[in-house]
Amino acid sequence: MTVGVRGFLSAFAHSRSMTRCVAVNTAFESVWPQVPDRLVEYWRSAGPVEYVRVDPDDDRPLSTVLDDPGAVEQLVALGVPVTDDCVAAFSNLTEATVMNSGYSPDETAHAALEAAGVTTHFHDSEGFWSQSVAELALGITVGAMRRIPSKHQGLTEGTGGWDRDLWDDRADEGYGGFQGTADTPFWTHGTVGGKNLRAVGVGNIGSRYLDTMASLGADVAAYDPYADEPCFHRAGVRQVHRLEDLVDDAEIFAPLVPLTDETEGLVDSDLVARLPEGCLVVLVTRAGVTDFDAVRERVLADEIALAADVFDEEPLDPDDPIVGRDNVVHTPHVAGRTPDANDAWARMLLARFADSGVDGPD
Repeated sequence: MTVGVRGFLSAFAHSRSMTRCVAVNTAFESVWPQVPDRLVEYWRSAGPVEYVRVDPDDDRPLSTVLDDPGAVEQLVALGVPVTDDCVAAFSNLTEATVMNSGYSPDETAHAALEAAGVTTHFHDSEGFWSQSVAELALGITVGAMRRIPSKHQGLTEGTGGWDRDLWDDRADEGYGGFQGTADTPFWTHGTVGGKNLRAVGVGNIGSRYLDTMASLGADVAAYDPYADEPCFHRAGVRQVHRLEDLVDDAEIFAPLVPLTDETEGLVDSDLVARLPEGCLVVLVTRAGVTDFDAVRERVLADEIALAADVFDEEPLDPDDPIVGRDNVVHTPHVAGRTPDANDAWARMLLARFADSGVDGPD
């Protein structure tokens, strides 16, 4: 059997300790700041690792940055150029991931590496942040239903949060005294249990959020043309086969699909208009999966409430009329930004490399 030069050198390298390299342009850290350190930490438990960090204006090819590129067998390059000359210099390389940014693979580099017999890896799954996003969705849902942010702000500014006369004009409906302090009569409020939750999407994020809401006693129904029946069953969700059948009885409405060409504007203005008055809309993936102009119009008219991590324009202008409203709870697009998501990002990638000693996230 004939063994090429790269194969011979690779076999020779395996007779000594494996060398791994993590190279990062520090601009990458504006997206996933903890990922490079986690990659190094996990790989060091399995053997030596060369860790290289370069400044954003440093555009040198990676092979010219390293002291001995020929010693590297496994490589993760994050925002650092890997050229054809680099591929030749990495004479012992067997596996690699090269990324342009926090989300995109360097397809040109991957093609050149694969042509040279190097196995390339890239995880395009969103699973690494799904738990974080789902938990924030749960938090802002409950926060909106119990008016936690507005109560907190009221207490920091005075005693308004204790105003038991707030809804005296609706005392005959049960909103006087202590109950007036606790609730708003205008939007979905109270417990999750017993509420009609209607959702679009039962994927990585949706299934986690909906499972928790179902466990808390919500009546959960969802539409997802790309999911099979077991996905709904595992999340405790009743499957609905037409999107338009979701909206008419929704007390909480949650579009939980990623933004793609197919999902942009999926929840159109007609569907938004059909949401019952008082419905709470939960947005944690991308605002563009809805007709957000229609959502905004109904929120500003005090017809529906909004719990959102994402908006049509980001960051929101502090003078935007949607800011500071009693029927809006919002966060600054941080749903996936946790140490846990950074850790899962690193683990999910390294689990694809041979002999990494790393398991992917649950």
